[in-house]
Amino acid sequence: MGKVRWSELWKKYKFVLLVVLVGIILMLLPVSSQTKETEENKSQIPQESFDLAAMEQRMEEVLGKIDGVGKLRLMLTLQSGTRLTLAEDTQRDQDRTQREIVTLNRGSGNQEIVITNRFYPVYQGAVVVCQGADSSAVRLAITETVQALTGLPSDRIRVAKWTS
Repeated sequence: MGKVRWSELWKKYKFVLLVVLVGIILMLLPVSSQTKETEENKSQIPQESFDLAAMEQRMEEVLGKIDGVGKLRLMLTLQSGTRLTLAEDTQRDQDRTQREIVTLNRGSGNQEIVITNRFYPVYQGAVVVCQGADSSAVRLAITETVQALTGLPSDRIRVAKWTS
């Protein structure tokens, strides 16, 4: 074997060398924007989202499919909304108690808050106003459907006639 010709090697491996060079440059770039984002996420407590209006709309769509209902409006009331119970670490000294929220380290600077309980919304009552409310079969179907979707007993569900 003779001399190694750099021009031949460059022609043959130039794309490989360019990819390696770009990779090295990307690894050296600072990641400050990502670091700031993870620091903000560390201090945030996860929020459970429950949209009562969206739930009412979804239920109206379902109830509207029942035969004989006609036009309808639904209103739900809540006894309590969504809540989370977070794990806490309690340390007691002689005259004071210190509590800290427990977090799990997920690597790369990510931390996750430990949730011990999730409390979902508890419905207090429901009112359905519809055109077909004069039919006992329609009232029964609406009441049973609302019971199935909310867990409310039948005495907390009112079905009333729609007047124009």
